[in-house]
Amino acid sequence: MDLGIEGKWALVCAASKGLGKGCASALVREGVNVVITARGADALEATATELRALARERGGGEVRAVAGDITTAEGRLAALAACPQVDILINNAGGPPPGDFREWGRDAWIKALDANMLTPIELMRATVDAMAARGYGRVVNITSGAVKAPIDILGLSNGARSGLTGFVAGLARSAIAAHGVTINGLLPGAFDTDRLRGTMQGAAAKTGQPLEAVMARRSAAIPAQRFGSADEFGAVCVFLCSVQAGYLTGQNVLLDGGAYPGTF
Repeated sequence: MDLGIEGKWALVCAASKGLGKGCASALVREGVNVVITARGADALEATATELRALARERGGGEVRAVAGDITTAEGRLAALAACPQVDILINNAGGPPPGDFREWGRDAWIKALDANMLTPIELMRATVDAMAARGYGRVVNITSGAVKAPIDILGLSNGARSGLTGFVAGLARSAIAAHGVTINGLLPGAFDTDRLRGTMQGAAAKTGQPLEAVMARRSAAIPAQRFGSADEFGAVCVFLCSVQAGYLTGQNVLLDGGAYPGTF
């Protein structure tokens, strides 16, 4: 299927690894020019090298890497400046740490809100009007399955990501919807990423069990009986960016192998 996005420009945040990298790879495979950003310069450049090779195999496409902290005004300006026009915006950020809400002061909350709510809003503010003027735009906010089924120890993530989701519910249905701009959330469940392995490593250390045993028990609780891969996450993301998805907006697509038990 031709997704109709070849030659478009995409800005992909937190794209040096994990789900962000999976989305960037899927976009490159469709002939999209990408600007990838992340804080770690070495990992980002390694990913850019991989993506450039992928673009050459496909026959074209540009890959630009901008190292920086997207939660800062300077980081956002640098990333946006590297992108001639943002047709596709993939908002993504590592989740805040787990814990007990009694231990979190204002600074912890502000940091979580900056990364997982306010930064995506700032990037949308900088891009959606120009998208609407051109008659095409796609925003995919990578949030979390915890938006639908909150996890008690992930209160910072629950709060910040739910705030973003509530904001987008209004923005996606505003006047920009009539001008070809869609905004959707993509909600991952358990994916085989460094973040998941780090969380599982912490659980293994607390219980004294091998990491493999903890991960096996976690995956067994998923109806699909496995963790998701970054590539399949990227495939769903790139469909949300396609011309075929132009009538899909203001939605939250849960990708969790069937783990969420509800009907709605």
